[in-house]
Amino acid sequence: MGSDPVRAGIVGAGNMGGRMGRRVAAAGDPIVAYDRDARTLADCGMEPAASLGALVEAVDVVLLSLPDSSVIEPVVLGDDGVLAHARAGQVVVDLSTAAPESTVRLHAALAERGVQLLDAGISGGAKAAEQGSLTIMAGGDAIALERVRPLLERFSAKVVHMGGPGTGHVAKVLNNFLNGIALAATAEVMVAGRKAGLDLERLLDVFNSSSGVNFATLNRFPSIVRGDYLEGGLTGRLMAKDVRLYLEHVAHANVPTFTGPGCLAAFELTNAMGYGDKISNRIVDGIGDLAGGVRLHDEREAA
Repeated sequence: MGSDPVRAGIVGAGNMGGRMGRRVAAAGDPIVAYDRDARTLADCGMEPAASLGALVEAVDVVLLSLPDSSVIEPVVLGDDGVLAHARAGQVVVDLSTAAPESTVRLHAALAERGVQLLDAGISGGAKAAEQGSLTIMAGGDAIALERVRPLLERFSAKVVHMGGPGTGHVAKVLNNFLNGIALAATAEVMVAGRKAGLDLERLLDVFNSSSGVNFATLNRFPSIVRGDYLEGGLTGRLMAKDVRLYLEHVAHANVPTFTGPGCLAAFELTNAMGYGDKISNRIVDGIGDLAGGVRLHDEREAA
């Protein structure tokens, strides 16, 4: 890739991909974008590529920011996909949340063309993407990772090499399950606290200096109790998808899970109640509905 700026392209310019791509563009690095949704592509704030193939042929590094393996596989392996247009020496960085077993197969398919794949799970959500403070857990060739590290650092504060093919996406699946279970459990506890008449800000203060502290108590519920659900992040439907990925992975690895099914049930039920396309933090309202119409905040104040 030499000393010239790395030419990058991002496939999937929506909620997360758009934010990451704009961080690259804001740093003055060349980047083009492609999204199958023409409206998303027009609004993404980056130079649009005419097609997926045109993007791949124009860049050194292809970034993928896609929903799941059912979308990633045809994008990479389809007749007019990444593999069909790729050339030796390119690097593909999959920033999606994907099934690790599928990711390993994509590593092998791209390697036959001389293309390195890095499975690079990201964590931190939309706010961290906006601020450039994401954490990246990457699997694949360590030398390839170092080649693209400056690009990844445009939108991340921490890049960790986890090991060989698939290990980045394994780490991401494990992390996302912990995220989901902390959110579901904290939502349940906060509804119980509200029904008991506790001052919720004081309750959070106690949790955050006690053994119950977690990401949700620290970063989600201080806003939620004031009526701010932090809209724009992972939806309930996508959170359920991530928990399913965890269940599939541990089944494949022959690891028992006792908390996983309950966590999935919590999101699937509240999604079915109408919260699936809302931010996953709204699980607290679904649990509140089942508890008799409980809300953590005064809705009149939040309006």
